[in-house]
Amino acid sequence: MKVFFRNIHLYLSLASGLIIALVCLTGGLLVFEKEIEQAWHPQRYFVTPTGGPRLPLAQLVGAVQATDSKAKVAGLKVYADPARTVELSLAGGGPEGGRKPAGSEAGAARGEKGGKQGGKKDGAKGGGEGGRGPVVYLNPYTGAVIDKVSYRDTFFFTVMALHRGMVGGAVGKLVVGVSTLFFLFIIGTGLVLWWPATRKAVRQRLTVKWDASFKRLNHDLHIVLGFYSALFLFVFAFTGLAWSFEWFNNGIFALTHSDPKGPEAPKSAVAPGRTISFDAAYAAARQAVPAAASYAIQLPKDSAESIRVNTLALNPATESATDELYLDQYTGRPLGKLNFADRNLGQRVRRTFKPVHTGAIFGTPSKVLAMVVCLLGVTVPVTGTIMWLNRLKKAKKKQAKQPVLAA
Repeated sequence: MKVFFRNIHLYLSLASGLIIALVCLTGGLLVFEKEIEQAWHPQRYFVTPTGGPRLPLAQLVGAVQATDSKAKVAGLKVYADPARTVELSLAGGGPEGGRKPAGSEAGAARGEKGGKQGGKKDGAKGGGEGGRGPVVYLNPYTGAVIDKVSYRDTFFFTVMALHRGMVGGAVGKLVVGVSTLFFLFIIGTGLVLWWPATRKAVRQRLTVKWDASFKRLNHDLHIVLGFYSALFLFVFAFTGLAWSFEWFNNGIFALTHSDPKGPEAPKSAVAPGRTISFDAAYAAARQAVPAAASYAIQLPKDSAESIRVNTLALNPATESATDELYLDQYTGRPLGKLNFADRNLGQRVRRTFKPVHTGAIFGTPSKVLAMVVCLLGVTVPVTGTIMWLNRLKKAKKKQAKQPVLAA
């Protein structure tokens, strides 16, 4: 029976090993994307508070439009932290649409809630790297434009594109998805092959003999490190399927008997006049939700839509656990609120996939673990390939030693 599992393990690994190694490598880089970006470009995300009041949001919008008269503002994000910059999103997506810049906690969902830019609502069809306009970072005290960033032009966009589709568009996305499915079977068959035949062999399967020959050391690294990382790699691979296959997302909502769309957002009562200002919307949002870490305000796309304000709690379970406030675009009157806890089970499960997949579910400790596991995931295909080459070499030597029968 083990021969059967060994063959499955071998051939699936040969078919997808290189892709798996690259996905694990890029995944390890993406774990601390936000922290790396904030350390790399601190001036983009942080300012020194002056001690005075922040400028009106209308003045910040005016500062952006003064530098580019054609700039169309789609939304903005304000942090409760006085040392954070204000993020202003230009046309192409809102503060919660498509892929967010790495340093922004608003980027809770890589494609989980991207509208037309990033996929269907709540991850029904994730994806959408770069499917939004640039983000302008402003000093909230001086109105100075600090930076203007298009995610598509960043280093991490390339890393993300490699991670999700090997920069190969729909075909690349399919290749990564199929390789991820293979990886689940590779992990399962690997555990079957790892299972020790006797109690004495348990210790050998759990420890690396560091002073052994290269061949034995490589063997130990493959089976021991593969065992310790197997459960975590399985979870990361399983949750990763949500970004590769629509049927997987549909399955989540089918199993939980949930509607992917959720309740319909309330509409504004169409009235003569203009949409309220960002300042009025921000004031209404703060009155409705006084204690929040951030307020991401998204302008309506037509005369009937409400203004959406995504708020993140001061101590959220995850950065994906945002609440959504709806305001009448003409009066600023609150029309309703959809808390994360009030979303249906399917939406809550789907929104939990991202923090589980990235290791952010338990903060820094789980992110460190995720990065280490990803790096181990890179080594497993390498050590496995070396084992296979050693077996081929051994088989050739054995064949060469066989006596040639005389005619």
